[in-house]
Amino acid sequence: MAEQQLGLIADVGGTNIRLELVDMASGERRELRKYLCANYPTIVDAIKQYLSDAGQPAVTHGCIAIACPTNDDWIAMTNHSWAFSVKETQAALGWTALHLINDYTAISMSLPHLKAGQKVQIGGGEVKDGAPIAVFGPGTGLGVAHLANHAGFWMSLPGEGGHVDFAPIDEVDEHILAFLSKKYDHVSVEQLLSGPGIVQMYQAIADMKGEEAKFTDAADISTAGIDGTCPVASATMVQFCKVMGSFGGNLSLTLGTFGGVYIAGGIVPRFIDYLKQSDFRERFEAKGRFRGFNEKVPVFVVTEPQPGLVGAAAYLMQTV
Repeated sequence: MAEQQLGLIADVGGTNIRLELVDMASGERRELRKYLCANYPTIVDAIKQYLSDAGQPAVTHGCIAIACPTNDDWIAMTNHSWAFSVKETQAALGWTALHLINDYTAISMSLPHLKAGQKVQIGGGEVKDGAPIAVFGPGTGLGVAHLANHAGFWMSLPGEGGHVDFAPIDEVDEHILAFLSKKYDHVSVEQLLSGPGIVQMYQAIADMKGEEAKFTDAADISTAGIDGTCPVASATMVQFCKVMGSFGGNLSLTLGTFGGVYIAGGIVPRFIDYLKQSDFRERFEAKGRFRGFNEKVPVFVVTEPQPGLVGAAAYLMQTV
């Protein structure tokens, strides 16, 4: 492979598109830029603007991580107006190859490449090289994926794990389930482990304690809960960490993730020290006869600000 062969990687959300160049020989990334999607009629327009701003580099390959299904040639964004054909986009850009992957596929692909400064470990356990990995990310929703290694190649196993049934463990969990069951026919884990989920947990615990639910914003609840200025918010954050632990432990058991369980998303990196002191790890390991199994599995919070770009680069280099 020629040393100068360049790839373009992008991470596209409903608001912004982040783009970067990657040297496909060395893996070196450079020229990170961010653009508002709304400022460009099509994704091709945004990419061409980036290439112009970056000095018209000779790109041959591309990998775009995008927050929508990527199973077909036609890509239609869930939270933005961009819709396009992968083949037509590749032709318009004149590239040798263009790959579209789901945003959580990209995040999962980043995990084996994260260094110590890009993640923080929660509790014990050691990574077993090449072993399966799990990732989940409380944010607007709850993204979930697994990663498996075959003959030195990493394969992302995406799914809809955030929509599995919520399984209560203690009395507080049981009250939350009963409270949310009045609202939903099916109470998924995402209804608790997400920004909206924090609000719903807070409302359920306020109901349990006979208190008024004063907050309506997840950030306000987490702030008041962690600094101890609101007892209901504090109880909410205690329970949020417990539910995360139970759910993460379930992911570990499902695929034997001795490569680690990773927590991504925009919520948890804001309170890593609090998470370390919480009951997260106890719930993660509290699996009866299989406590010893999960005790060996390490857990990390992803602190890398651009895991989607790291993963898109990893995906692209692996396919060339």
